[in-house]
Amino acid sequence: MARSPLTGTRIRERRNALGLKQAELARASRISAAYLNLIEHNRRRVSDALIERIAGAMGVDPVTLGEGAEGALFAGLREAVASLELAETGGGNSAGSASQAAPDLERIEEFVGRFPAWAALLVNRQARLAELERVVETYAERMAQDPFLLTSLHEVLSAVTSLRSTAAILVETEDIEPEWRARFLNTIQEESLRLSGTAEALVGYLDEMETAETGLSSPQEQLEAWLEARGWHFPELEGGGTDPAELIAGAPELASSAARELARGHLQRQAEDARALPLDPVLAALAELGPDPGALAARFAVPLAQVLRRLAALPAGAPGLGQPGLVVCDGSGTLTFRRAAPGFLLPRFAAACPLWPLYEALARPMQPIRALVDMAGRLPQRFLTYAVSEPRPTGFDGPVLMRATMLILPAPAQSADAPARPIGASCRICPRGECPGRREPSIVADASAGRA
Repeated sequence: MARSPLTGTRIRERRNALGLKQAELARASRISAAYLNLIEHNRRRVSDALIERIAGAMGVDPVTLGEGAEGALFAGLREAVASLELAETGGGNSAGSASQAAPDLERIEEFVGRFPAWAALLVNRQARLAELERVVETYAERMAQDPFLLTSLHEVLSAVTSLRSTAAILVETEDIEPEWRARFLNTIQEESLRLSGTAEALVGYLDEMETAETGLSSPQEQLEAWLEARGWHFPELEGGGTDPAELIAGAPELASSAARELARGHLQRQAEDARALPLDPVLAALAELGPDPGALAARFAVPLAQVLRRLAALPAGAPGLGQPGLVVCDGSGTLTFRRAAPGFLLPRFAAACPLWPLYEALARPMQPIRALVDMAGRLPQRFLTYAVSEPRPTGFDGPVLMRATMLILPAPAQSADAPARPIGASCRICPRGECPGRREPSIVADASAGRA
């Protein structure tokens, strides 16, 4: 059982909350009151057996007296402090006040032990704040990069400007001729119709989004939502013989014909991968070799890109994979497939970070690339990536098309001190100011500005 040096503090706080005297709890736990006093003041270590007796005497779960039940609270509070420190680096007067009110990390366990309900409330608020920040980043990216939104908003502003100018002429000109007055009124009518039509189209476009805060719009997003709902794995394809159309029929996430066509192509590739890399042998090889795509490609004599796709489509709980991510791009660098790994930010509309190993692979066809990367964010996270690009000939006289694939895995614990490549999601929302690949200024604060 996980225990912290402040287990005794939790025992004392829980005993006081229950109204038990120290002598009563000691007697029920079959220890002396003096020894319990030493424990409650964190001057004696507590064995698992003794924790179980004390917890039984108080009628609580033994894990609530150790760190195990509160580990998530500790992590959440530390994340809140880290977010506060990151906001402080942005400069300004608010940063100074944040610095003066910075919480004491050394007493975080005491705070959780004494006020678990307040700690849980703060952690929930921090999680909600992080979620809303991601929503803001998503909509900022959408507003900046979505061509339909940009065009629609430009049309609205153009129509409003025309209406305002025409109305001003009618109001300010007293002796306007009837013919010109009729022309201006006709212009107002036409611009009003254009404005209402554009606004209706814009509202309809927004209404098509999912009711969630980061809703859907494009066929690719519909496909990703469907795959997410299915856990990115289709056991029906493992044995073969299942028609992809049967899996697609009736899927509420695939609202458009384009999304259903993308789903059909994806299922066909996944079925091919399942035939080349059968599930049981792959899981056995993973247990033996670990998540090493190169070794797996050699074991099954298949292309490396196929191994990367297969690993990202295995059922949850596959050995050593955690929650993998996968991105695929064509020769233009456009992401044609996205499965996000937790903490690895993927752009929805903007171009992705040019420092991704995915794009390095495009410049080095058929050469496998393995790289540790640090994804920028409020709390930078480390990942191990595998990338490769392969040519797709279109005939003797046709162009050679390139497709790059990158598998994203959680970084191994032993790589914590190893050098890693700093990357971001896209320039628009990346906080790294000093970046050789930056194309445009970011809309978020530079996380390194306050540490320069």
